[in-house]
Amino acid sequence: MEEKIYEIAVVDDEVEILQIIDKYLKRTKKYRVTTFSNPKIALDSCVKTKYDLILLDIMMPAMDGLEFLEKIKAEIPAQKVCMMTAYSTLDKVLKSHKQGAENYIMKPFPSLEALNEKIKTLLEK
Repeated sequence: MEEKIYEIAVVDDEVEILQIIDKYLKRTKKYRVTTFSNPKIALDSCVKTKYDLILLDIMMPAMDGLEFLEKIKAEIPAQKVCMMTAYSTLDKVLKSHKQGAENYIMKPFPSLEALNEKIKTLLEK
């Protein structure tokens, strides 16, 4: 039986982060990854395309992750979203959870394996 390939969208204004996540997740052969450095373009794509999970940075200049989360949840309430942040502002993490984010992960990631484990856990919910 073929193993499911999950569709993952990664939204982050830091191109290096996008490249690292993209390269690592594709290497596992369990994910098809689409990356976005512009949250407005990402939002349009995420509304039109079914992603199993969106990894979403909280702090971005064009549109912050909380605004993106609010808009994507209004369009697709069941969309799974994991927030990513380098700034452990408890207020923003709590607000993202209240708005429907399933979880969050701190950047820099403890390890790419830890990121993968978090993704696997979220996809199994």
